Amino acid sequence: MERLRWWALAVAVLAVLVDMIDNQIVAVALPTIQRELGTGEAALQWISAGYALGFAVTLITGGRLGDRHGTKKLFVAGMVVFTAASLVAGLSGHVGVLIAARVAQGVGSGLMVPQVLSFIHAEFGERERPKAMTWYAAAFPVGGLAGPLLGGALTEADLFGTGWRAIFLVNLPIGLLALAGALVTMPSRPGFFRHRMDAVGLALLTAALFAVFYPLVQGRELGWPWWTLALLVAAIPLFGVFALHQRARFRRGGEPLVPPDLLRCLAGSQAVLLCVNTGVGVFFVLTLHLQLGLGFSPWEAAVTFAPSTLGIVAGNVLSMNLAARFGRAFTAAAVGVLLAGLAAIAVLVPWLGPALTGWVLLAPVIAVGLGMGAALNALFTASMSAIPPERAGAASGVVNTTVQLGTATGIALSGTVFFARLESGYAAATAGALAVSSGVLVLALALTAVQPSVRQSQPVG
Repeated sequence: MERLRWWALAVAVLAVLVDMIDNQIVAVALPTIQRELGTGEAALQWISAGYALGFAVTLITGGRLGDRHGTKKLFVAGMVVFTAASLVAGLSGHVGVLIAARVAQGVGSGLMVPQVLSFIHAEFGERERPKAMTWYAAAFPVGGLAGPLLGGALTEADLFGTGWRAIFLVNLPIGLLALAGALVTMPSRPGFFRHRMDAVGLALLTAALFAVFYPLVQGRELGWPWWTLALLVAAIPLFGVFALHQRARFRRGGEPLVPPDLLRCLAGSQAVLLCVNTGVGVFFVLTLHLQLGLGFSPWEAAVTFAPSTLGIVAGNVLSMNLAARFGRAFTAAAVGVLLAGLAAIAVLVPWLGPALTGWVLLAPVIAVGLGMGAALNALFTASMSAIPPERAGAASGVVNTTVQLGTATGIALSGTVFFARLESGYAAATAGALAVSSGVLVLALALTAVQPSVRQSQPVG
């Protein structure tokens, strides 16, 4: 059983990696999909956004269902939904079917991904957990980097005449392998809770998250009509009503989706995590700058950012060895390195203009990867360090929702600045977006001061 735990971890991390790849893989294939299916721009946005929306609104619920029914059952169920939806997406002949399949993929991931943190928290002791968290944290940035590379390669390769469909069909063998691995290696443990699911809380949370995510993903493409801004404003009272409902249900002895004491424990680390993921969302703009402004191909743009993988690996190793020892000071240092790398790119883009090359960006890109890998690992560890096993699913859902919300916010924020300044040229527009993202990382650096230290954390409940 000792060795099976690590094999089970490999299966779980593979699932997270596939999820992150699938979140990004469709971007470079969108023009090909548009030509073959004859879709409009709004439909293309939904092909990309549908996955994120389905994922975001399911994460916390998926975590709580895992707490109730057991992580293995929910992981397997999520993988079944994800794999089946990938098959439908790969065979779809109509854009409506493709969009629905993408939403279903997101729902499957939302059921599956929270179980990974729960599994790590329940199956690995304090001495082994940092190593397990290193592998988990690495899957996010590596998957985000591999997605565009794999998408470009599969689309151009036209395997067996499948064209863009290969980006979805490739999930089938991976999904079946992960299903078999989970059934063999993951321990079957009963859930901790037997209360009924909080249906009212689920409805309120879903409405609040939709009110945030839909405008963030679609607002810029639609020209920010009044109702998108109204939705963003409406999210505030919706979250407020959700919080009040959770407190009332907790006082009555029920099972809220997000226990209030859990949210208080996670607040500090989640604020930093939100800002870090918002800051790195600017890579959406950098990809546009390289392709549209400098004439890079999708493959060349993806290769330019590939060296960040070296930094990510090094950052994860450093975090595994040093984060628990130095606590919030390590997180602050990691965010500082990330900020320095992004600021260097912000200087190089307008300074070199059309002379900018991948070789010039090599050192800053590695620095960004180093800071991102170290910061994400440290923040994931800090978020889960004070959580008892019976709360791991709920905490995992909150952590992963924060990641998704930060990513969507970063793309929307940097994209809005970029397109607003585009009349001044690509270099000026990209530099403006980088400056705003750097400012968000400065805020993240300041917020590390209120982040609970891993060394000082005490279990909640």
